Amino acid sequence: MARAIVYTEIGTPDVLHMAEIPDPTAGPGEVVVRIEAVGVNPLDAKLRRGARPSPPITEPRRVGFDGAGVITELGEGVTGFAVGDRVAINNVLGTYATALTVPVSRLARLSDGVTMSEGAALGIPIGTAYQCLRSLRVGQGDTLLVHAGSGAVGQAAVQYAVLWGAKVIATGSPERFEQLRALGATPVAYGDGLTDRVREAAPEGVTVALDCAGTDEAIQTSLELVADRDRIATIVRGPDAADFGIRAFSGGSPVPLTEQELAWRDEAVGITVNLIEAGDFQIELGPELPLTEAPRAHELIEEHAAGGKIVLVP
Repeated sequence: MARAIVYTEIGTPDVLHMAEIPDPTAGPGEVVVRIEAVGVNPLDAKLRRGARPSPPITEPRRVGFDGAGVITELGEGVTGFAVGDRVAINNVLGTYATALTVPVSRLARLSDGVTMSEGAALGIPIGTAYQCLRSLRVGQGDTLLVHAGSGAVGQAAVQYAVLWGAKVIATGSPERFEQLRALGATPVAYGDGLTDRVREAAPEGVTVALDCAGTDEAIQTSLELVADRDRIATIVRGPDAADFGIRAFSGGSPVPLTEQELAWRDEAVGITVNLIEAGDFQIELGPELPLTEAPRAHELIEEHAAGGKIVLVP
């Protein structure tokens, strides 16, 4: 039988445990993927501890949305993929597992120049950053302020913006400045005096801001520096973004993503695979842990102690 990480109650990381599950089978338009790497996202932990609304738990609940692996079975009508193909999985519940049934619409082929760990790290952070910047119309001539620029979404946003011709100011802690500079951003430390430091780093002004931190400081600094509130967005403060007159993309927002925004999230993975292959995009990988250590992975992500993308390996 296959195995998967599940939980049967909302709680701390120790509610996560390994369970045997029936071997997955591929229906029409689906494939079975042998999982070789799993991307751990903050959303996984938020759902587990009840920080994001979810239905009552009536059976063991699966974990994870991002992963990478090898196709082992094709369902009826599947074209364009073959058994043995290396693929990334985007936005399919239950990737903390040894095998998973996946609709072909949620797959992106991995080229040989992209590792399984890199493929597993794409999904949510890559799709979020790409869609946010497309929605905010970031491009040539813009100066983008990214709060929490050294996180997975922040680093992706920095790189897309630089590729698209924008100047980027990214907040972070001083020990992360070298990484931010390597990606093409001008780093500034968060904390008291942030607004003045950003003004000094961008004397020409800031035209657009993306909040990946969720702090009052991030919101207020963005409001002070960006004239057009339609070009300020948060991925964390969804429930109260409207109170500030700014946009929210997921992050608990009651406003759903549009069909176009969902499409942007989907197309981001394939585009980014090509960029990695060409040497034009970096994924900062952090700890790599066995799948059985999923509770430890959640502890690390909640402590902001990973220093890169956490990956689980079945």
